[in-house]
Amino acid sequence: MTSLHDSGLIDFASDNCAGVHPEAMAALAEANGGHQPSYGADVYTGRLREVIRRQFGPRAEAFPVFNGTGANIVALQAMAERWEAVICAESAHLHTDECMAPEHHGFKLLTLPAPDGRIDPADIAPVAAYRTNRHRAQPGVLSLSQATELGTCYDLQQLRRLTDEAHRLGLPVHVDGARLANAAVTLGCSLAELTTAAGVDVLSLGATKNGGMFGDCIVVLDPAFVRGLPYLTKATTQLPSKTRFISAQLVAVFDGDLWARNATTANEMAQRLAAGLTRVPGVRIVHPVQANAVFAQLPADVARSLRQSYTFSTWDEASGVVRLMTAFDTRPADVDAFVAAAGTVPGSGARGVRSAHPGPVRADLA
Repeated sequence: MTSLHDSGLIDFASDNCAGVHPEAMAALAEANGGHQPSYGADVYTGRLREVIRRQFGPRAEAFPVFNGTGANIVALQAMAERWEAVICAESAHLHTDECMAPEHHGFKLLTLPAPDGRIDPADIAPVAAYRTNRHRAQPGVLSLSQATELGTCYDLQQLRRLTDEAHRLGLPVHVDGARLANAAVTLGCSLAELTTAAGVDVLSLGATKNGGMFGDCIVVLDPAFVRGLPYLTKATTQLPSKTRFISAQLVAVFDGDLWARNATTANEMAQRLAAGLTRVPGVRIVHPVQANAVFAQLPADVARSLRQSYTFSTWDEASGVVRLMTAFDTRPADVDAFVAAAGTVPGSGARGVRSAHPGPVRADLA
């Protein structure tokens, strides 16, 4: 079959746009032969449970699901009572990019200001005080994003202060770890140090943005803070019948160091991209580059010219801030070509620019 797309195209729209790492693809092919029990009773899901316990601790439990939104929603349903709300950053993916999934599944979001994507522990207590008012949604869970939606990371001390404050207030802690690997590489720590040892109770562990094809995993780090997960995954249509294919990918990514290798490449390419753009007149990097996202304010003519050949997200149209994402397969030459194009005077032609295609809006990219 003739390919329907240019397989050499590397873009900056989203790490979701990247393909599947060859090791994850090979794991899928290996899992494909013959028959295996369905709904998570297969040997690959059994192996995944072993891998998750090795990475996160002996009490960790793994529940593979179809996607990141599903992991977040099912995890929070298992953590929150029907009358409870979830505290999160105003920029959290849970709040900005998951449509009405939280509300549709029965819980309200209470957002906190987070100018750089990170919640200040001092802001939690005033919201938690609502728990004494029967007329208000009762705060029940603190949900954090690591890395954050603005490409920053909570360091270990920041994270521990947040979990300690949440637990002091009686709130379990959930982490949206769609890009947890990127944060761990930035901070130079293990996955367990960034979660279990830091006081996190439940994790949505992502692989799709880091070399997987599809499927993420709910990781229960403290079983005391969840209930009914085996039933909720089924009731919310997040129990895959052929779970072995999700589990096989997760094993490929997390059994060895593939998660770290992929995240390291993505992070390094983001640093290269940011460094290059800072040399372009009129371009300003607006958030610290700590994972694989670069938020840059581009002059309107530069953005318009780049969009003739590249896709990337418009983050704030009024200020001209865009989001550029790198991935495990981003190459130095791709970054350098983009920077060169950004530094070319509009209309004069840009070296290294590929054939034109339209620039999407951020809502489609997550």
